[in-house]
Amino acid sequence: QERLVESGGGLVQPGGSLRLSCTASGFHFYMYAMSWYRQSQGKERELVATITHEDATHLVDSVKGRFNISRDNSKNTLYLQMTSIKPEDTAAYYCVRCAATVRSRCTQPDFWGHGTQVTVSS
Repeated sequence: QERLVESGGGLVQPGGSLRLSCTASGFHFYMYAMSWYRQSQGKERELVATITHEDATHLVDSVKGRFNISRDNSKNTLYLQMTSIKPEDTAAYYCVRCAATVRSRCTQPDFWGHGTQVTVSS
């Protein structure tokens, strides 16, 4: 049974750091590109970061220099390292498997985790 389970979300202060994790099971994790999406209240879902099965990465402009996506295939785990966090980063963050990428961007999300909430507040 395919599963993606996120963890690491919570309340964080502006300027702080947080690391989100996603553990995968039920499929060959190493063969897939993986991504993080987020959705804020009242806004549409946004692709934040993608990492291909060859470890090429892409970040949306708003998080470049602040976030990093990585993976550990031996642990079937995907990470999103978040630093210099801003209030506008407040959102539900989703771990997502990608069936296709274009220029290291996820273009065909095909399986979603349930999400983890990140709230940025003083």
